Amino acid sequence: MTEKRAWTIDGFLGLLLLVALFLGGVYCIGKAENPLLGILLILLAAIGASGIFIVQPNQAVVLIFFGHYLGSVRKSGLWLGIPLTVRRKVSLKVRNFNSKRLKVNDVQGNPIEIAAVVVFKVVESAKAMFDVDNYEQFVEIQSETALRYVASRYPYDNFDEEGYSLRGNPEEIAGELARELQARLEVAGVEVLEARLTHLAYATEIANAMLQRQQASAIVSARQRIVEGAVGMVQMAIEELQREGFELDEERKAAMINNLMVAIVSERSAQPVINSGSIY
Repeated sequence: MTEKRAWTIDGFLGLLLLVALFLGGVYCIGKAENPLLGILLILLAAIGASGIFIVQPNQAVVLIFFGHYLGSVRKSGLWLGIPLTVRRKVSLKVRNFNSKRLKVNDVQGNPIEIAAVVVFKVVESAKAMFDVDNYEQFVEIQSETALRYVASRYPYDNFDEEGYSLRGNPEEIAGELARELQARLEVAGVEVLEARLTHLAYATEIANAMLQRQQASAIVSARQRIVEGAVGMVQMAIEELQREGFELDEERKAAMINNLMVAIVSERSAQPVINSGSIY
């Protein structure tokens, strides 16, 4: 079903025509010259009055004449269309849909809780009215279906730092969700303006275990950075000592490296020990 423009005329001009028909009918009946014509004119005015309707801003009115789609009117104002038509109103305003918190398994099989907000509007009133039973309910069901599909394709968190994850790449996931929704809602004449995650968390039964895993991963990453920095500092210290003229044999160099590494990498403050003698 493709939207098309319905035939209409300006409502105020239409009212003038209807009033003229009514007054002409009254005149014919009052003068008794042709009462049958007068009754016919009044009847036409009454039937024509059923074609008067109002279109609000950001609204489309779909006109149906005995089961036949005549067209849609988008321009706001007072209009006169074909009489005896059924008029269905479709809102063209931008709307939000907040999905429920869904429990889904990510690509690694971990149960997660996820929710999203979808910003959409109707762009094809004929499709929204005739191609789906209830376009608002259709948007809700398809939004949750698309959210489940996207969530099942990515891991909650990527500890290997390769590829996308639900937590680490929110912009990419939002774009993927919007594209998936647009493909599903095209049949209903709906345009998806934005789709973003509003809630993302591990399910209750594995939340504690996954929190410990995240903490362990953060600790390992921090330790790796500390060790890398400590190695650089030790190298710089030895080179500086040699530049100042201090000659260190391999044993003393190893002892110095060991002391510096312990002092830098240790979680607690180093306790200095003053050696007043010599080990040699």
